[in-house]
Amino acid sequence: MDDDQLLRYSRHILLDEIGIEGQERLLAAHALIVGAGGLGSPAALYLASAGVGRITLVDDDAVDLTNLQRQIAHTTERIGQAKVDSCASAVHAINPQVRVRRVRERVTRERLTSLAGDADVVLDCTDNYATRHAINAACVAARRPLVAGAAIRFDGQVSVYDTRDARSPCYACVFPPGAAFEEVACSTMGVFAPMVGIIGTVQAAEALKLIAGIGEPLTGRLLMLDGRTMRWSEIRLTRDAHCSVCAHR
Repeated sequence: MDDDQLLRYSRHILLDEIGIEGQERLLAAHALIVGAGGLGSPAALYLASAGVGRITLVDDDAVDLTNLQRQIAHTTERIGQAKVDSCASAVHAINPQVRVRRVRERVTRERLTSLAGDADVVLDCTDNYATRHAINAACVAARRPLVAGAAIRFDGQVSVYDTRDARSPCYACVFPPGAAFEEVACSTMGVFAPMVGIIGTVQAAEALKLIAGIGEPLTGRLLMLDGRTMRWSEIRLTRDAHCSVCAHR
């Protein structure tokens, strides 16, 4: 690290759990963030401010006025811009040293597997069930840890699915692809603005912990937040030995 980096990241370096070695791991790391909206905004900004060296942003959408209530990486002036471009501008405003790759497309599972294979950690910041399963399958195939978050109304949840650990379930173990889950969206159900910020920030924290190799990740635990009462609850998750996605990993 040069003098500027030593100063920029000095508050991390002061932490015994991170120090210079941990910060160097962050600087050398590559995070893939799928979704540059409510969850992806705080996740990208905190990964960038923390010094993650490379970030790939994946999103095919453009900034809309309705996004600005909660998607803090975007601004009124950038309405109509691609979200990946707007988010990249926000990232570089905080930390110009971060290399940002922008992927503006609706990615297939095969494309996701390729992107995940080039990353150290993957963050699922999307808002639909089919894409979440495609990201999970890609992470299982590429053997990359997945930090998955979701938020709707006043409710949020986050977990880590790391199939490098033989005991860890994948997303499909917990939410089977064939199950009949109601598809909900912010556009029809609404979302409390800070909720996506809270969950997205937890996703960033878990990703940084995985990269730096510190603490205990949320692997095998589903953390849920009820924003009405601001109470957290936790459910232990187990691997499904007959899972259609990870049973033969």
